[in-house]
Amino acid sequence: MRRSIPLTLIAATFALSGSVIAPAHASAGHLTAAQTNPCRPGEGAKLRGKDFTKGAQLPDNLRCADLTGAKLDGIEFVQEDMTGAILRNASLKKTRFTQATLKHADMRGADFTEANLGQMHADYADLRGAILIDAEAGQAQFPYADLTGATLTRAELTQAVFTSAKLVDADLTESTPGQLKARKADFTRAKMREAKLGQANLRNATFKDADLTEVDFTQAELAGADFTGATVQDASFTQADDANLKGAKGTPQDVDGFVFPTPDSAGEESPAGDPDPVAAQEDKGISVGLVMVVLSAVGLALTVVAWGVSAQRRSRRNARFALMRRGAEEDITRLGEEIDQLDYEFQISGRGGMTADQDWRHAIDAYEAAKNALGMARREQDLHFVARAVHDGKAALGRLRARVR
Repeated sequence: MRRSIPLTLIAATFALSGSVIAPAHASAGHLTAAQTNPCRPGEGAKLRGKDFTKGAQLPDNLRCADLTGAKLDGIEFVQEDMTGAILRNASLKKTRFTQATLKHADMRGADFTEANLGQMHADYADLRGAILIDAEAGQAQFPYADLTGATLTRAELTQAVFTSAKLVDADLTESTPGQLKARKADFTRAKMREAKLGQANLRNATFKDADLTEVDFTQAELAGADFTGATVQDASFTQADDANLKGAKGTPQDVDGFVFPTPDSAGEESPAGDPDPVAAQEDKGISVGLVMVVLSAVGLALTVVAWGVSAQRRSRRNARFALMRRGAEEDITRLGEEIDQLDYEFQISGRGGMTADQDWRHAIDAYEAAKNALGMARREQDLHFVARAVHDGKAALGRLRARVR
């Protein structure tokens, strides 16, 4: 089901964005007047508990609307302005919120399973206890949002923004938050087993008592991050900047930047009874020099080995990415062929003019999105956007075939 979006609402979304976005220096506990909820009680449409999955019409204006417990599965809210809306315990499975605005929205307990939240703006939103299992939330914006106890299992969070967000007790198990922007975010007691956090900005983030088993922090920015009590068993910190694992539990892998102290031999006295102190001093100088030579040789050998291992990893990673990219390119080509074939079938059967059909437009848009995502892909995580777009395009074509045949 797709809803038409008035141009006035789209214009209002951009006009209002400047007044709702919070300054970077503000804290969640000290909001200015411009950052507080813009809605007054009872101001928006009253739609509590209604089922919109059977064709019921939603109003054009959903700002501050009360949709508590509403059933909205599969509905499209693309670029919709839902600032301050109440979606507590609403069912939003497979719903599309692409580029929608839900700043200050109350989404406690809402079910976003398999929903598309790409580029959604949810600044200061309340998502406590929300369910985002298998959700597509790439580039979604959650600054200063509260996701305490939220479930984000297997969620696609590449390039999502969680700056100063609260994710206490959240479950991000097997999620894909690569290149996440989560400066000053609070992940206290969060479950993050096997999460992919490569190149993420996690400066001054808190991971107290979090489960970070097998988490990939490759090239992540970790200056000021607090890992006190966190479980980092088999977590990878390859080329991670300023990782300080003081107080962490478990044995991580590939931790770079550690300085191994050398014994301080200054101030040592000559052995008692040494008949020739000068000779003893010379012997000690020779011994120290020999130790330094040996240590230098060992250090050089370790550096060479580490460089070789790193080069092998890069080579394997590049080869794997090239193979996956070729597969993604083939998937896009097949999607384009399916679109062309279906268009040909429509033309010869006299059912042309499908450009106005919603699913037809979805398929075309998904095809273009997949090509753009492939052109921008630089690493394996980026190919998730290609796969998602191809999947959406094929699903749209499937719905169209089922309806017209």
